[in-house]
Amino acid sequence: MHTLRRLLLCPVLFGVAATHAASPAPVAAKNGMVVTAQQHATRVGVDILKSGGNAVDAAIAVGYALSVVYPAAGNLGGGGFMTVQFADGRKTFIDFREVAPLAAKANMYLDAAGNVVPNLSTRGWLAVGVPGTVSGFEFARDKYGTLPREKLVAPAIALAEHGFTLEQGDVDILAEGTEDFRKDPASAAIFLENGETRKAGSLLVQKDLARTLKSVSKDGVNGFYKGAVGEALIKAVQAGKGIVTERDLAAYHPRELPPLECDYRNVHVVSAPPPSSGGVTLCEILGVLEGYPLGEYGWGSAKAVHVEIEAMRHAYVDRNFLLGDPSFVQNPLAELISKPYTAKLRTAIDPAHAGDSRALKPGIEMREGKHTTHYSIADRFGNAVAVTYTLNDWFGARVMAAGTGVLLNDEMDDFTSKAGVPNMYGLVQGENNKIEPGKRPLSSMTPTILTRDGKPWMIVGTPGGSRIITAVLHTVLNVVDYGMDIQEAVAAPRIHQQWLPEETFVEPYALSPDTRAILVGMGHKLTQPQPENHVAAILIGAPALNAPPVGDNRFYGAVDPRRNTGLALGY
Repeated sequence: MHTLRRLLLCPVLFGVAATHAASPAPVAAKNGMVVTAQQHATRVGVDILKSGGNAVDAAIAVGYALSVVYPAAGNLGGGGFMTVQFADGRKTFIDFREVAPLAAKANMYLDAAGNVVPNLSTRGWLAVGVPGTVSGFEFARDKYGTLPREKLVAPAIALAEHGFTLEQGDVDILAEGTEDFRKDPASAAIFLENGETRKAGSLLVQKDLARTLKSVSKDGVNGFYKGAVGEALIKAVQAGKGIVTERDLAAYHPRELPPLECDYRNVHVVSAPPPSSGGVTLCEILGVLEGYPLGEYGWGSAKAVHVEIEAMRHAYVDRNFLLGDPSFVQNPLAELISKPYTAKLRTAIDPAHAGDSRALKPGIEMREGKHTTHYSIADRFGNAVAVTYTLNDWFGARVMAAGTGVLLNDEMDDFTSKAGVPNMYGLVQGENNKIEPGKRPLSSMTPTILTRDGKPWMIVGTPGGSRIITAVLHTVLNVVDYGMDIQEAVAAPRIHQQWLPEETFVEPYALSPDTRAILVGMGHKLTQPQPENHVAAILIGAPALNAPPVGDNRFYGAVDPRRNTGLALGY
């Protein structure tokens, strides 16, 4: 959090004049903006926009580039979501989430006594779901892109083949996987140097990944799911006693769905529907909070923080028990985000006392049936794209298919291995998210676009497992209710409550000592933060809600200071 503290306290401004002096100003540009968690990927996206590509083209090129320069979460071996708002007002959502293999079973991570086996769903080949990234990117490119595949994959190939110089932020992330890389020879050969974490300034070359990307560039989906790459993936899975088969790879397909939409005060929210829980949970929380004058309460006040915590608490219990893959369960979306329902939740919030998580149950009768990366892109044509994709944990299952350079996901942990038992993010979930063959696990990824007068206005998302939804929420509240510019909104300290565990996670400097004392006196249990998110956000028109534009700039980008790798850049 030292980087965050410096940014919050630093009086130095750059880019444009800020509405306050609390953080550096947003990065401003005239024609378009790209914000990602890794500077090389950002530059790839801007180059695509400069060459005439649209936001979808740039999103695909960034995604492929991140698989090279951000291997902790950028990926070919994972999956994710893409939310798009087009200049003509059309909206869409592309689901390229991983799916459970056809041989998956509901009890596959339990021992003979019915207990969850530690690490079985998070490490190694049995944790791997069928990857969707390449299929999703190719679907989006074919339907909505304007540039040829070869042009979009070429920058990633160059970065993999010729390498890129690691900076300290890159090294810090790689260090988190060192112990597991030592157990996986294919990963160790690339990410370690003499068995140790690489140093800042070293060149990371990935020849195997370059060959895989060349195969994708030449043959698209077939270049990954079939041929030499597909065969190598299956060979590695079988050798590691995993259950993904050639039939699973052949059967994978992305799907296009209507986005989840709601209104909050003077903005319209376009976000992720199931199998993401992100959009509906975000809209449910916003619906509850719309009944409170947060701006009058003030950012960080005990009154504001109290109702924010309680809105999160109620929404997460619904999230954890009522939602799942729409092909397998019926999701009560309209009810959960309806004005009458969110008003009902407000009546359940005691203005003077914290709620009791263990006394809460889903507010609607049940019906049968940390680590990602996000990037935001806006182009000069009026299109906006928000993409969140993932390997689940940092570096996924921490296994690599030899000869491919592809790290595989551990997405099976996002299912409910056993009802009532928390997953790696502490989420306690229900039967709607149980493991079933061909099913997509419930996700918290929340790639979101906010519009005003039908036009894209804010593009926002983040990694962070169960904390994704609340990080996006805070960014929205900070701009809409508290008057921050987009960089201030992204940098401001956050809180997080997810029903269980009972404690609310609090970042340093989020609460003053007297506010903390008031909240504790109300019965709130406060604890240390979980690992940092990395929000990537863009505001279009002006740097803040009621601010004028700066010069002739239309796009204002903000990168999270919490991890020292990202870049906001326009042209």
